Amino acid sequence: MSEFALPLMTDRLTLRGFGAEDVDNLFALYGNPDVVRYLYDDVVERDAIATRLAGYTDTVPVDGQWLSLAMEHDGTFVGQASLCFRSAEHRQAEIGYILHPTANGHGYATEASARMMQLAFEELGVHRVVGRIEARNAASERVLQRLGMRKEAHLIQNEWVKGEWNDEIIYAITEPEWRRAQVSTEQLSS
Repeated sequence: MSEFALPLMTDRLTLRGFGAEDVDNLFALYGNPDVVRYLYDDVVERDAIATRLAGYTDTVPVDGQWLSLAMEHDGTFVGQASLCFRSAEHRQAEIGYILHPTANGHGYATEASARMMQLAFEELGVHRVVGRIEARNAASERVLQRLGMRKEAHLIQNEWVKGEWNDEIIYAITEPEWRRAQVSTEQLSS
């Protein structure tokens, strides 16, 4: 596994480490019931955001740790892009994303997640990336499909979250599948 340099760039986005100046940005996400609807998190009070920030890393994550980056478009905070290193031994990672409500529908989650997958496969030596979503989250399912991930499972009532049983959908892509998709995309654009 290798190091990487921040910020990560895409055509429209800058993915940078979080800092103390991001308390209001994170509160706009985690303090909003509509944003956390399909997350494990409940609505977070503003004074709890500093604790959340203290747990973030912007370096190569270790097993079970999330790399969490602020997502900006033209200098404006639009969300959070994340990558969890699930297992060094098995070279497994998971992507995640959370968008500010005003940023929905612009393709930012797909663009940021594509860059996080590139980081995982090209720079961190990951073999397989998964995306796990609550089954009612149709917008997130479309993101995972646009990323070229395949649906591997629909787990029925597998988790008790926020007072109810939730279904979970799991998407995944392996490094060879991702590389083939990159080659196909390059051929289409030439």
